[in-house]
Amino acid sequence: MNFIQNVSKRTGAFFFGFFVFLHSATGQIRTYEDSIAAFQQNYVDNHEVVSKEDKKYIHFYPVDKVYRVAADFKRIKDGKGFDMNTASGKRQHYFKYGVLTFSVNQAVAHLYVYQSESLLRQPDLKDYLFVPFGDATSGFSTYGGGRYLDFRLGDIRHGELLIDFNKAYNPYCAYTTGYDCPLPPKENLLTISIAAGEQNYGKPVH
Repeated sequence: MNFIQNVSKRTGAFFFGFFVFLHSATGQIRTYEDSIAAFQQNYVDNHEVVSKEDKKYIHFYPVDKVYRVAADFKRIKDGKGFDMNTASGKRQHYFKYGVLTFSVNQAVAHLYVYQSESLLRQPDLKDYLFVPFGDATSGFSTYGGGRYLDFRLGDIRHGELLIDFNKAYNPYCAYTTGYDCPLPPKENLLTISIAAGEQNYGKPVH
């Protein structure tokens, strides 16, 4: 298993490029549920903000294949960009890279894909794609400031991108203060419930 974590401590964004081992030591093919459980355990074990004794407060929804969907991708050419709000009140510059259209629980939804201006200047991270989103669970069973999904340009294939909301995770601001965590723009606030991925942090944040 491999991963890249902590893309930017300042923004609270993680990127986990997770390569799933399909075979166990006994040669049995792992189930999809096993691969997601391993992904989530890796996320918890390597979390750099939540201390070892508090990792027990990180919770996820049960894995649900319904929330693994193929989305149509439409490229957007955005040479100007915009300033995305953050939890601290500061703003960070992003460009719209494209829009995703998908169906989940018989509802059609859209999410915009963004590129960070600061990461575009870093050769090893210039292909990083960021999808912050909120949904009907935000502020209830999930963090009110929204959750994140990360991709690389190579994840877009033949005009499609596979979204797995079981890998949705919280920004650093869900666990502590002092970070400039990007807030999902209004265009990425879904009216549907995404009951997958990381839930509310179980320990009160002061």
